[in-house]
Amino acid sequence: MTRTLAVVLAAAAGALVGMQAPVNSRLGRDLGSVQAATFSFLLGSLALVLIASLFYGGLGSLGSVGQAPWWALFGGLLGAVYVTVAILTVRTLGVSALTAAVIAGQLGAAVVIDRFGLLGVAKQSIGASRIVGLVLLVVGVLLVVRR
Repeated sequence: MTRTLAVVLAAAAGALVGMQAPVNSRLGRDLGSVQAATFSFLLGSLALVLIASLFYGGLGSLGSVGQAPWWALFGGLLGAVYVTVAILTVRTLGVSALTAAVIAGQLGAAVVIDRFGLLGVAKQSIGASRIVGLVLLVVGVLLVVRR
């Protein structure tokens, strides 16, 4: 995969994440917040089972899940926390402020993960440009959240 295609796909996925909070929040009005998050993950899980079964050789490799480090098993839980928090906060913050805060949190965590080589990724140097970018992102969050 080329770097350009990877950036385009990542931006498209980001657009979908931007839509996720208001869509789930609307469902939450009818079902309740945690119930909407539960339904969201159930539907997503069903879609993934179908996709894995049809296009990626099935689900047989799930039998090897015990070989993964313990912390690698919690990705779905992290997603569930995000979806639930987004449902709970999007009506208060609005989609743009929620998204700005989430991206700032993601980049802050990513810088720490890169710097120390956490969670199985290679260590990356954190130069001045990354720090300036992070500071500018935090300033951007403050501007977007401000009323």
